[in-house]
Amino acid sequence: MTKAIILTGDRTTGPLHIGHYAGSLANRLKLQDSHEQFLLLADMQALTDNAGDPAKVRRSVIEVALDYLAVGIDPAKSTICLQSHLPALAELTLLYLNFVSVARLERNPTIRQEIRARGFGHAIPAGFLCYPAAQAADITAFKATIVPVGEDQAPLIEQSNEIVRRINAGAGKAILPEAQAVIPSSGRLPGVDGKAKMSKSAGNAIALSASPEAIAAAVKAMFTDPGHLRVEDPGKVEGNVVFTFLDAFDEDRAGLEELKAHYRRGGLGDATIKRRLDAILQALIAPIRQKRAQLAQDLGYVLDVIRQGTQKARERTEATKQEVMAGLGLFTL
Repeated sequence: MTKAIILTGDRTTGPLHIGHYAGSLANRLKLQDSHEQFLLLADMQALTDNAGDPAKVRRSVIEVALDYLAVGIDPAKSTICLQSHLPALAELTLLYLNFVSVARLERNPTIRQEIRARGFGHAIPAGFLCYPAAQAADITAFKATIVPVGEDQAPLIEQSNEIVRRINAGAGKAILPEAQAVIPSSGRLPGVDGKAKMSKSAGNAIALSASPEAIAAAVKAMFTDPGHLRVEDPGKVEGNVVFTFLDAFDEDRAGLEELKAHYRRGGLGDATIKRRLDAILQALIAPIRQKRAQLAQDLGYVLDVIRQGTQKARERTEATKQEVMAGLGLFTL
């Protein structure tokens, strides 16, 4: 039986953090056994708002690949490939831009939100505005039917499917499949400061390569309940950053529920719940950090993984591009 195809990946803007682990990496580890999975090192997407620092994008290719391998992504099961070295993606992007209007790109809720967040004003990079078409190219070039994304990214998948429907209509047959956005039920982890989402650029993240001291410091600085001034005071679990992290990583669900009940009725100090979280994160990150350090001593292996995965992906995406062009009646050689 043919396995369903998953397309996922990360912008190469720096090392990954535990928010990535909770939101996507843990699921990728599970899915790589039952699905055909492509992991895109999205360096071209990273350039849409980092064109002024291409060196960061370049070195982050290795950083992200190291994190993939360190958490347990198996190159024999999941294909790790480099976006900028897949020419068919750029060619399909250019083709797809003829099937979508500027007004539709500007109306995409995800793009509008990100434009505001980055403060572009009227100086919006064209590559950033056109990202929905580029993502449609990424997804369709692999003929992916499953795309794990955060809830805020769902409008991009819908716009990709709009382009698919227009291409299929132009071809008079279903050349490309539509994709389903798979949104994790846990939602996105907040930053350790309790503000917005966890982000490398905001400096409120815990890297997957964080030292024991960095983990302990981050947990110690986490916000809890500002009204929980004394141990005996009842505390709020909702909106409490420490409990949000415990919900994501504590596998002792019954014990966690007892802890929440105790905190709500009072008599449980913030230091106690922080110690529990610190122990859990230390246990999670220690083996990842150790394996990452070992892999960093053999970058030749890491580069070979990227090269071999990119070659496999290049063949797959080129075949799709040729099929799309032929289906639309364009000249092919």
